[in-house]
Amino acid sequence: MAGLAPKLPLTYSSSDGFALIKSFKELAKQNFKMLILTMPGERVMDPNYGVGITQFLFNNFHDGTFMEIDNKIRQQAAAYMPFIQIIDIAFDPLGRDLNRLGVSIKYSIPTIAVTDLLEFTT
Repeated sequence: MAGLAPKLPLTYSSSDGFALIKSFKELAKQNFKMLILTMPGERVMDPNYGVGITQFLFNNFHDGTFMEIDNKIRQQAAAYMPFIQIIDIAFDPLGRDLNRLGVSIKYSIPTIAVTDLLEFTT
């Protein structure tokens, strides 16, 4: 079966050459994660693309910081991935003292009847 896109990070697959994404659910999740991790100005020809969540990593974490990140994620998803509906965004309060930021985003894709959870730590 042909794939929709290469799976990131690139890894070798004996059947496909490179590991490929073969479902729309997995493709949407990968693209959503890239949207959140990409710094604004990093994407060629689109300086507004990206949340750039790592730029918040060494800030003093407080409710205002989390609100700013939440708003930025929702704005970027609405602009670049309008098929995704964000249900909830939660931040890990335990990483504050360790300069880590844990994020959990529950979202749905109504057009393919999928609900998923994107979790990562920066």
